[in-house]
Amino acid sequence: MLVLANIRERWSSLLAAFVAVGVGVTLITTTLVIHDSARPVPQKRLAAAPVLILPEQARDQDGRDADRVPWSAERADGLRRELNALPGVARAVADRSFYAQMFDGDRPVADAAAEEAGHGWSSAALAPYRLVDGAAPAGPREIVVDRGLGPAVGERISVNLAAGRAEFQVVGTVDGPGLYFTDAVARTQRPGVSVLALVPEKGASVSAVASGAGKAVDGDGTVLTGDERSAVQPAHIEHRRFLGTQLIAAMATLALFTTGFVVASMLVLATGARRREIGLLRMIGADPRQIRRMVLGEAAAVGALGSLVGCVAGVLLSPLLREWLLRLDVAPPELELRFAARPLLAATAVGVGVSLLGAWAAGRTAARVAPLEALLDGGNDNRAMGRGRWIAGLALLGLGVLGVVLTAVARSDARINTAVVATMTLIAAAALLAPVLIVPVTRAITAPFSRGTSAVPMLIRADMSAGVGRAASLAAPVIAAVGFAVLLSGAVETMRVAYPAGEAQRLRGEAIVTPKGTPGHSDEIVAATPPGRSSLLSRAFVERGDGTPAVVDALGSQDPRWDVPGEAVLGRSLADFLGVRAGENHPVTMADGTTVTVRISRVLADDPARGDFVLPRDLVREHDPAALTGDIFVPEEQRPANALPGTAVHDAVAYALEDYGTDARLTDRLALMLILIGVGYSAVAVANSMAMAAHARRRDFAVMKSAGGTRGQLLCFAVGETALVVAVGAGLGLLVALPPLAGMAAGFSDATGTDVGLHLSGPVVVGASVGCLVLATGASALVTWWTMRRGAA
Repeated sequence: MLVLANIRERWSSLLAAFVAVGVGVTLITTTLVIHDSARPVPQKRLAAAPVLILPEQARDQDGRDADRVPWSAERADGLRRELNALPGVARAVADRSFYAQMFDGDRPVADAAAEEAGHGWSSAALAPYRLVDGAAPAGPREIVVDRGLGPAVGERISVNLAAGRAEFQVVGTVDGPGLYFTDAVARTQRPGVSVLALVPEKGASVSAVASGAGKAVDGDGTVLTGDERSAVQPAHIEHRRFLGTQLIAAMATLALFTTGFVVASMLVLATGARRREIGLLRMIGADPRQIRRMVLGEAAAVGALGSLVGCVAGVLLSPLLREWLLRLDVAPPELELRFAARPLLAATAVGVGVSLLGAWAAGRTAARVAPLEALLDGGNDNRAMGRGRWIAGLALLGLGVLGVVLTAVARSDARINTAVVATMTLIAAAALLAPVLIVPVTRAITAPFSRGTSAVPMLIRADMSAGVGRAASLAAPVIAAVGFAVLLSGAVETMRVAYPAGEAQRLRGEAIVTPKGTPGHSDEIVAATPPGRSSLLSRAFVERGDGTPAVVDALGSQDPRWDVPGEAVLGRSLADFLGVRAGENHPVTMADGTTVTVRISRVLADDPARGDFVLPRDLVREHDPAALTGDIFVPEEQRPANALPGTAVHDAVAYALEDYGTDARLTDRLALMLILIGVGYSAVAVANSMAMAAHARRRDFAVMKSAGGTRGQLLCFAVGETALVVAVGAGLGLLVALPPLAGMAAGFSDATGTDVGLHLSGPVVVGASVGCLVLATGASALVTWWTMRRGAA
């Protein structure tokens, strides 16, 4: 009853915490809904096949499930014959996908799915697409195309395959994506089979067909039905899903930390403003446990209400986030929102949980209030730095310093995440230790104005000195806003300098021929380009020491040092992972499903330019006819005069800038989104907390007005104190972000072999600081003016 009565009577003091919880849960709900909706779904191209059979699963070097070990053409034919003989099976199809891309003159037709756009005609039976015009392909130079591409039946078109461009006659069109060749052509392009699809007879039981298929493959494959078929996904879709998942995880982590951090600071601030009330409760017999339960009960109620509002707002905003992710190309194009109970329950649990965690610290402080002390000194919190706060603050400071060190030595793919965690830790440490700095900083800033005639600087100094705990709580969201803005924008600026500089230095003296509009180079391009370093890009499967298959990137090299028949060169990390040594003979299953034995000629230090599993080029081409070649590196003096169709030629600097340009554009957008979340949410919290503080001090304003203070003086006092708090918070936010950024710069310097300095984005840093200042002072002035106008001051 007391909790409900307090909420009714003191709703204005809890409003800021309610808004903070609501905004935080909105962000978390939106990200969780998108994450739940982005789960893989069965491909539309395989919609007519309710049963799929996949070969054995292999794992990559990071221990994640990756490619499956393909069946050889002969083994797939045998399995297909057995499956065709099963009751209820109308057709068993060996589904093959390979690189095929239409050219319009000398320009490739844009197609994100080009690497897997080619199929055999039998695969058309697996899709809901229909033959709109013409007939099925019958000869090696006949093709059926997506009618959306434009060519009509009877036209001749140029199609690029791994061997190069060739002329094909369009004999039919379908109302869906893909280029369909004869099964014989598909078999020559992709001999190995990774998917066997079953089309059941009309009225046949899918479960019975799946059961029969399981017995037929007898452990040589996995039978999938229903949503399990989503395990088969095109590489470009998986890449988008991976990028989207990383972004959503970052957004959720940032929202979770900011919500907990902001809610905790606001509840501490709200509880600190009630010292007289809590002291009165203590005087009439309330014990510390009752005080703690009261604070926790209020927090639970505020968290529940805020979570309810946040869930509704998150559901309404989810379509906007979906559209943004699609525009960034970091979400599967078929992403459709699915609203389930699980994300909403999780977001609600987070909202209530962070409210209770934030109230736990506030409740401990409230329970220690002595009745007489609270009644006599309602606003003084000079003892804000208790033993527990010192211990927690110093411990987090130490962890933050450790995080900075780890950032400098972390791997490239983990460096940013490590820096973010270090910054979060330092932000929390700064918020806990802020009372130590507030008094000396306040004295230093107000000292030049102490000789003036105005009493405002003296009042600001006295009030800040008497209320360091309150000032620290007000500064907390500013620390978070500026800290995240400095870190994220500085990371982007530092990477923008580091990556191109390191790549340009590594490639100095070389010209690079890159694909333009295609996923890789065909053999036609390689033959027409001056000799240089290049590799066929394929996948191979090697058995580890424990008998499990591992998938590796197999590079077919033209470098005379590595292009030795029957031999392989490995990087040291991969050799340790596989458990192989130099001089050993080892079986390797190639992309066509056949197994060859190679001799591990050398195990060398890891070198990204060479690759971790290097094989002779002819061996890779023999077993992977659809493999494409990556960038071609030729001496600068042999630089091609003109770029071939589907290629571009760069020098080292231009290549480094172009290579990073795509990542930079994506990184800029993602960083902007994270900055908007972190800074925007913290800025809202700044306005809330300042308004709450101004409203809670209306009695103080009344006393100052009765002592002769004018409305203008009181507004100057409120705005000046708020500006000082923002200045302290912005300074601490800048300080906590600089060490992780310096650690990132040191790591980039070591990784690239160049001198990478610390770079900041001035407009972002200034914008975040000024934005917090404007919101904070505006909220403080508005609430102060409103309370005085109502006669409360």
